[in-house]
Amino acid sequence: MAALAIGFVLAVLIDQRVRAESLLRSVFLYPFSMSFIVTGLAWRWLLDPTLGIQKLLHEMGFVDAKFDWLVRQDRVIYCLVIAAVWHASGLVMAIMLAGLRGVDPELWKAARVDGLPPWRVYLQVIVPILGGSFATATVLLATSVVRLYDLSVAMTNGGPGMASEVPAKFVMDHLFERGNLGLATAAATSMLITVAAVVVPFLYWQSRRRGGRSLA
Repeated sequence: MAALAIGFVLAVLIDQRVRAESLLRSVFLYPFSMSFIVTGLAWRWLLDPTLGIQKLLHEMGFVDAKFDWLVRQDRVIYCLVIAAVWHASGLVMAIMLAGLRGVDPELWKAARVDGLPPWRVYLQVIVPILGGSFATATVLLATSVVRLYDLSVAMTNGGPGMASEVPAKFVMDHLFERGNLGLATAAATSMLITVAAVVVPFLYWQSRRRGGRSLA
């Protein structure tokens, strides 16, 4: 949800025909062009209490400041979330921006005539129109979460303890390190069913949508 919200906001800002639009698009899309390994290593360095943000705060004089989420079992999962959202928001922005550029300009003219504030136009008109874009982004994000492996290994290797263990890492560990083929297969099958539960309804909805358009 965070990646969807951030990506949509970024798309709305860029859609205002701002200066250096091409540069901004490239900057926001750049994290997605990086592998999860590179993303994980970069965020691991930033969040490391002895190297990153916490050390910077101490050097600035905030000696009591703490930002040790990466080594805390109750907070480490949020570090993965922050890195994953940073990585995926650019993709969502690109999808939403393509949808926004396809909105009929006459809708905006009609909204101005009616005196509607921009936030109401986005909330009540634009967001429903971008239903397909939101669905596409949601499916891509959901499947990415299920198969997430590289980021967890690069940032925490599942630690501390098993606090940042993810399904894909569970499968790989039991398959290659522990040789438990049965448990790894069962976990992989559960992941496949989870992905299918998201993707199949989306594909069915898309086919019905295309069928309705062709009949029209």
